[in-house]
Amino acid sequence: MHGEGFFFQAFVYLTAAVISVPIAKRLGLGSVLGYLLAGIAIGPFGMRLIGEEGQDVMHFAEFGVVMMLFLIGLELEPSLLWRMRGPILGLGGLQVGITTVAITAGCLAIGLPWRQALAVGLILALSSTAIVLQTLAEKGLMKTAAGQNSFAVLLFQDLAVIPILAFLPFLAPPGGGADGHGADASHGAAGGHGGGHGAGDHGAAEHATTWVEGLPAWGGALVVLGAVAAVIIGGLFLTRPIFRFIASARLREVFTAAALMLVIGIALLMTKVGLSPALGTFLAGVVLATSEYRHELEGDIEPFKGLLLGLFFIAVGASIDFGLIGSNPGNVAGIVAALMIIKLVILFALAKGFKMSLDQGVLFTFALAQGGEFAFVLVSFASQYNILGTAISAPLIAAVAISMALTPLLLLVAEKLMLPRIGTLEEEEKDADEIDEENAVILVGFGRSGAVIGRLLRANGIRPTILDVDSEKVELLRKLGLKVFYGDASRIDLLHAAGAHNAKLLILTLYNVEKTREIVGQVKHHFPNLRIMATAGTRFDAYEVIDAGVDDVYREALDTALRVGVDALQHLGFRSHRALRSARMFRCYDENAMRELAAMRHDRKSYLNTARERIHDLERLMLAELEGEGPERDAGWDIDSARRDLGSMPEGSAPPDPKAFAEGGKA
Repeated sequence: MHGEGFFFQAFVYLTAAVISVPIAKRLGLGSVLGYLLAGIAIGPFGMRLIGEEGQDVMHFAEFGVVMMLFLIGLELEPSLLWRMRGPILGLGGLQVGITTVAITAGCLAIGLPWRQALAVGLILALSSTAIVLQTLAEKGLMKTAAGQNSFAVLLFQDLAVIPILAFLPFLAPPGGGADGHGADASHGAAGGHGGGHGAGDHGAAEHATTWVEGLPAWGGALVVLGAVAAVIIGGLFLTRPIFRFIASARLREVFTAAALMLVIGIALLMTKVGLSPALGTFLAGVVLATSEYRHELEGDIEPFKGLLLGLFFIAVGASIDFGLIGSNPGNVAGIVAALMIIKLVILFALAKGFKMSLDQGVLFTFALAQGGEFAFVLVSFASQYNILGTAISAPLIAAVAISMALTPLLLLVAEKLMLPRIGTLEEEEKDADEIDEENAVILVGFGRSGAVIGRLLRANGIRPTILDVDSEKVELLRKLGLKVFYGDASRIDLLHAAGAHNAKLLILTLYNVEKTREIVGQVKHHFPNLRIMATAGTRFDAYEVIDAGVDDVYREALDTALRVGVDALQHLGFRSHRALRSARMFRCYDENAMRELAAMRHDRKSYLNTARERIHDLERLMLAELEGEGPERDAGWDIDSARRDLGSMPEGSAPPDPKAFAEGGKA
């Protein structure tokens, strides 16, 4: 019977999702609101298909949030996260601090004791990571200023949960330590249907069984730091060889199992040391963001994340206690209105203070004006220490759940009613073009370098498939008679449509090293036989591109600089063929040295020493070449050799041998 009950619940949840989400999407409401409505429909105050027996669903569903944070971490390399430290600490810190003060002041004004007022302020200062990020991602707004700043604030809030959990016991009334009644309070708050009760008891249980329980403060700190260090060190040094070994089996299901094992293992470790599992997996994702297995991990975990997040949203919808709302609608509605108005005012002021445009400020404000899923844990935790009684915790949880359910509607109002009136200053991303041709060469980027390469190929009868992400440039080039497709070459489906599986060359002429690395990683994994040529702006950009695995790297400034150098030598009296041969030797030697230095650039001392040696070696080699020049050597430079040095190679002629140039012999 237990098995039948489990399968029945699974069938109910899946059926509700399959029916409600497509309808909500068709109506333009988004999948999150569809899941929430599905939870309301099948919950205790709807068709009553789930009730007390489903109270543990939230434990399982919350793992969707854990997976979501892991995938977000995979998108953020440590360098990018460091660059975001301003919005995370500044915008996020101010939001949490100011909102806590404002809500605490409001609670004091209505007569709550300061301990309860501060606890409520801390709990309601947080927003819903799951609902906000999922809704913004669905609407394609994550890359906008509103999306990036919302993510920064949510990340700070998730980090703030740890000190809030540590601080709440200090707000317990004198002589009123934890006594176990908090679970009952939380149970009443959410109706016991998978929301406050499930999450709250889960958090309390975790708190009671951690490895740091009973340790002195310094001992607990050491255990926590050790766990964090284990995640970082393991991600940097152990995951690559482990995943390389697993990938050698060439069984997709084993790699998927390993990905899930990694996320679950880190979540368990963080739970045991009293940290948030979501934060632990986020840290692991950041550490693995530079791994060559990043995209494989994303592809394997994404379906599980989506399904579990959907389950989480359904559980939130089912947890709304309409009985409590019906018995005291004014109280609950007042809490919801006060919470959202306070947050709207504060968030809009912060958006203006951080110089967001009006349209992005509105989206940012409406996205974060709700309570968060951590409120379920924090309310139960506060109740456990007798900080909040049932009279406060019950309507508080109901108000948070309602505010979460209202978020997709608020964003819909902002998007459909407000933005058209104020004007959208950030253009929405357009859909990629359908590619109707396959060629031997795929050229990505049609800027200053790409345009020259593309025209040269076309002039020689080779028609490349050209991709660019600048929609205005694509339209202009089409007016000039060039066939260019709009699209992001990091998308595997787009590369498939462009014929990457049959093409011979992929030429990348982008000015964004991170995007180049992303594309190269995808291509190396999915199209290993495709040769990759890429331009780089500086020598250090070239190092990054080499690390990504590009076959041929071309520094844009090098060719121009060598041409200037050749002309300078000629003006100073050097013969043309001698100047050209020196430039060719210089290029050959410098490119070999660049690849050698790329591998040691993170060791500053070794890098500088080796760089100095290579500079001196090149100077000695070229001076020896100059001093040894005589009639015999000049005789070897006939017209054909000069043509080859100029890059004009007649049909049937062999290319020059770089080794011969380096040794000073004939090409």
